[in-house]
Amino acid sequence: MNKTIHKIGFVLRVRYGSKLLSFFRKIWLKVLGMKIGSETYIPKIFVTWPNQVTIGRGCKLEHNIYFKYDGIWSNANSINIGNNVFVGNNCEFNIREGISIGDNSLIASGSRFIDHDHGTELNELMRKQSGPQKAIVIGNDVWIGCNVIVLKGVIIGNGAIVAAGAVATKTVPPLEIWGGVPTKKIGERNK
Repeated sequence: MNKTIHKIGFVLRVRYGSKLLSFFRKIWLKVLGMKIGSETYIPKIFVTWPNQVTIGRGCKLEHNIYFKYDGIWSNANSINIGNNVFVGNNCEFNIREGISIGDNSLIASGSRFIDHDHGTELNELMRKQSGPQKAIVIGNDVWIGCNVIVLKGVIIGNGAIVAAGAVATKTVPPLEIWGGVPTKKIGERNK
């Protein structure tokens, strides 16, 4: 009897409770200005400026994703995620300029995207300096492994793969596999 009650409670909590919470999160975030496509599940996430984020339809987001627009309120969309994109738990989008992620891409857990730096002049504290910034572009059908860091100005071409634990500091051409710190070409996808 006890086992049956636990099973029923688990099914209700996981299958229906999380969908119900996602429904209310979507409504709330849309009221705050976030654009969210149909059939996109919204778990517990953190967002500084919801109006800066656009998420396409059919996306699967896991919990504890942080969408941080690192600037003052603005009307522009700076974080754009395409359709049918997967984003794993504990990913961080620390964006000042912009990031776009193409359709059908996979972003594994723990990945970080940072499109700006601090200044390094000697006449002022680094924490007070504004540094260079440049948008990040992730193509369609891209796979980014666990704990990858993608830095400012990086373009990852369609169909490319970035291996787990890599630090992407330069452009990754389409259909190539890159890995390491900093990233370098380690292979190509079979054509």
